Amino acid sequence: MSTKADSVRLYKVRKLISELSNKEGRGTELVSLYIPPKKPVHEAIANLREEWGTAGNIKSDTTRNHVQDALTKTMQRLKLYRTAPDTGLVIFAGALPTNGPGSEVVNVYEIIPPKPVAQYLYQCDDHFHVEWLKDMLKEDKVFGLLSIDASDAGLGILSGDSLEVADVLTSGISGKTRKGGQSARRYERGREMELTYYYHRVAEHATRVFIDSNKVTGMIVGGPGPTKDEFLKGGFLHYELQNKVVAVLDLGYSGREGVRELVEKAGDILKDVRLVEEKKLVQKFLFEVNKQGGLAVYGLPRVIEALQKASTEVVLVSDDLDMVKLEARCKKCGTVKSETVQASKRIHQRQEMASVPCTKCGATDFEVTEKDIVDVLEEMAFQVGSKVEVISTGTEEGSMFKSFGGVGAILRYRS
Repeated sequence: MSTKADSVRLYKVRKLISELSNKEGRGTELVSLYIPPKKPVHEAIANLREEWGTAGNIKSDTTRNHVQDALTKTMQRLKLYRTAPDTGLVIFAGALPTNGPGSEVVNVYEIIPPKPVAQYLYQCDDHFHVEWLKDMLKEDKVFGLLSIDASDAGLGILSGDSLEVADVLTSGISGKTRKGGQSARRYERGREMELTYYYHRVAEHATRVFIDSNKVTGMIVGGPGPTKDEFLKGGFLHYELQNKVVAVLDLGYSGREGVRELVEKAGDILKDVRLVEEKKLVQKFLFEVNKQGGLAVYGLPRVIEALQKASTEVVLVSDDLDMVKLEARCKKCGTVKSETVQASKRIHQRQEMASVPCTKCGATDFEVTEKDIVDVLEEMAFQVGSKVEVISTGTEEGSMFKSFGGVGAILRYRS
């Protein structure tokens, strides 16, 4: 999966999955449609027409109407395409209640998936089949990280924007003796036996973490001193993992801290891993923020101002910002008023905006729409040739960035 340019698309897919996972229809009314890349759309429409006809046999008038309405709206959406996009097309459609039974409205959700759809799939069920879309979020590259010396070892998993220290174990081996004579030789033999036992333990843990639990695609080993090399040359590591070692690095630490240091030092090897890209973006932002006259701003009002002046290079947004922009358009005179609020407060704010008379004509009949703040920023950024990057809050850098309000921008120039 490409990582550098896809953070907004992945954010939208995750948000859609989260939104639709808990939706339930009355009976088998919810349509899930997956169309592979380059499939002629007219073929998919022909298939749906057949399904529309079959749905006419449903005994329940309500269920029949809901299914046929969902299929009709899906076909209408498909007519906007000649062929499916490069990765295919996913559409979910169905009648969902807005205020209890009898208030169902047919909604259509359309998304271009992050990976190619493998095959044509159509399902009509009491829930949306998002599991296939969820599978597309799994990272192609998963790295196993092992930091080791004679005192302890740390095992980590790096996948996309996630770094997990999965295991830490200590060797229990005492330090080298300075005594001479026979006792020193016995001590060294005993220490070598302890070290061999420790290496076997590390190898067993590595097999469990990197093969049984995670199926890593590559492995990076590091640590201070010669221990890492002795471990690898001794043939302790499972042969599958031995063949996946892409780098061996000298570190200042082992154990838990060593795992984090591996990510820092393996930047070139891990350049296509999302976590590394995010670290670079946040570190650049922090550098500019802390520099007098630096090229960075933060806070939604200042970022929007910078976008309006076309001075932004890249906009950073925390993945859990969860804000929406509400717009209320007067149906009589067309006057628009807008507010940006936390998503949890949008229902109350919608009602409040609709209840306050229009400042121009005094009417109280409004059409209120809402848009995720990431979509708003993406549209503004596109207009001025900037881009938006969504930053995970599950990382150390992401948490630091969130402390600036979850919205920031690196600038091209000071305006």
